[in-house]
Amino acid sequence: MSVRAESDQLHELIDENAEVEQIGTGFTFTEGPIWNPEGAFLLFSDMPGDTRRRWDEQSGVTEVAKPSNKGNGMTLDAQGRLIVCEHVTSSVVRMDPDGTGSGREVLATHYEGKELNSPNDVIVHSTGAIYFSDPTYGRMPVFGIEREQDLDFQGVYRLAPEGGDPQLLVDDFVQPNGLCFSPDESLLYINDTDRAHIRIFDVGGDGTISNGRVLADGIGTGDLESGELVDGMKCDEHGNVWVTGPKGVWVFSPKGEHLGIIEIPENVGNLHWGGPDWSWLFVPASSSVYRVKTKTRGRREPFMS
Repeated sequence: MSVRAESDQLHELIDENAEVEQIGTGFTFTEGPIWNPEGAFLLFSDMPGDTRRRWDEQSGVTEVAKPSNKGNGMTLDAQGRLIVCEHVTSSVVRMDPDGTGSGREVLATHYEGKELNSPNDVIVHSTGAIYFSDPTYGRMPVFGIEREQDLDFQGVYRLAPEGGDPQLLVDDFVQPNGLCFSPDESLLYINDTDRAHIRIFDVGGDGTISNGRVLADGIGTGDLESGELVDGMKCDEHGNVWVTGPKGVWVFSPKGEHLGIIEIPENVGNLHWGGPDWSWLFVPASSSVYRVKTKTRGRREPFMS
């Protein structure tokens, strides 16, 4: 069974007999999926393989960038430009939407004169502000380049629409990882991989965040070796939170009720909706990428309109 419900509400979001389809395999560890609506293709990262790839219905999987600075999380801005978190360079960069690296522009590398740890996940607000998490995974072997940490904390940052230096929003995470906004952008969800939980923050008119509290905990063990971790995360159009965890993708209601799990046969790194009507959920796992049809769609992000 690929859909394991803890609540009947899950069946309103995905069919109980939904098929999890493998669309590519033979990779090292896949991450950072993003659907390009203009070209109708999926981009995804293979951090240890230092490669960025694309998938589409006609051509299947092709390579678009190698090396890729061990890129991780990706998104698109409202203009369709690709934004990438790079582990090797400890940078957030922007480039042309095809993912080849052309038109590459560095958006953030340092905070108060010290090099960022290794930007990991990234999202864009409707104002054009960019939010990104900054754990230390890119300073570890395999996932990046082993090196000393300049900062003495792991935080989440905001880049203003007009650019400039990153603004630190929160710094009390062990390893901040996946990020997503609620559909109306009044809430920011951030998960902490080591603590195996998801926290919610209120988003202020100036883009800052406050009133942090836990939405859900006990999602995995926090043990990197097991790979059964809270990692990538997205909100659907109804405000439910879909997040990676042990055995697959865990789904929580806006109030934190565990609705169930979409089981994936490998450890999952991230997820994102795509396809012509935004109802295909793409799920990069350890050595493969999967997709599954849902009855819902991802929250409407700026690049989707």
